[in-house]
Amino acid sequence: MAPRSQPTARQVRLGSELRRLREAAGLKAREVAGLLSSTSAQMSQVEAGLAGVSEERVRRLAAHYACPDEAYVESLAAMATDRTQGWWEEYRGVLPPVFLDVAETEHHGTFLREVVTSHVPGLLQTPDYARAVFGYMVPELPESELLPRVEHRMRRRSVLERDTPVPYETIVHEAALRILVSDRRTARVQLLEILGAIERGHTTVRVIPFAREGFAGAGIEMMYVGGPLTRLDTVLRDAPHGTAFIDAESQLARFRALLNKVGKAALEPVTSRDFIHRMTKEL
Repeated sequence: MAPRSQPTARQVRLGSELRRLREAAGLKAREVAGLLSSTSAQMSQVEAGLAGVSEERVRRLAAHYACPDEAYVESLAAMATDRTQGWWEEYRGVLPPVFLDVAETEHHGTFLREVVTSHVPGLLQTPDYARAVFGYMVPELPESELLPRVEHRMRRRSVLERDTPVPYETIVHEAALRILVSDRRTARVQLLEILGAIERGHTTVRVIPFAREGFAGAGIEMMYVGGPLTRLDTVLRDAPHGTAFIDAESQLARFRALLNKVGKAALEPVTSRDFIHRMTKEL
């Protein structure tokens, strides 16, 4: 089977976890390949997410690596057998692959925690707000590029609206709520949409007001996505080349600490709701 030309972030993650297991066991790729009657090249493709791996092979690899964490092995086996073809696949070849990877990562998340300081969270944006954000790009996007981006952003909400919604908490700085990315009407409708999401449940919004002292984390923006196990969590961060997917255990621990630190500066949910409600009256 030919290697994948564009593995998804989830496929890459499975490969990287298998590589970490091998390295922790102190084995070289060629040594493992010999145990499986495979080749070093094939092992490299699996660990890069360029080739698939069966559930049976995942379990064999875990046995060779003497991995004692049964829950971890079960989670990797589930990743190997997952064949989900979600709504985001409709955008393959239409939008850059990272859009699809973000949607797939959110879909499989056990919880979502986000910090935003410059824009309203993507999962809560209205179509007009999202259009204003994407429309600000330079050079400007033609309608054929702009429309699918807005549609994709709206469809990401499915994780909050399905029969079993993913628990979602976002910490939003007041600046993100006050910046008029479009006109005042769009801003007011956007704030009302956030209030509606709070009322519908499964969404927690906490605001960091301008008046809060001791908050120096304006540059901290992230989406922390829970995995089936803590070691399989993922952090999404904007980077110059696009969205970065971070999954090293030391980095995950760092971002969990940052989340907790930022959380201490945020108002409680009920107070935040009332804060946003008062803002709508100002528009």
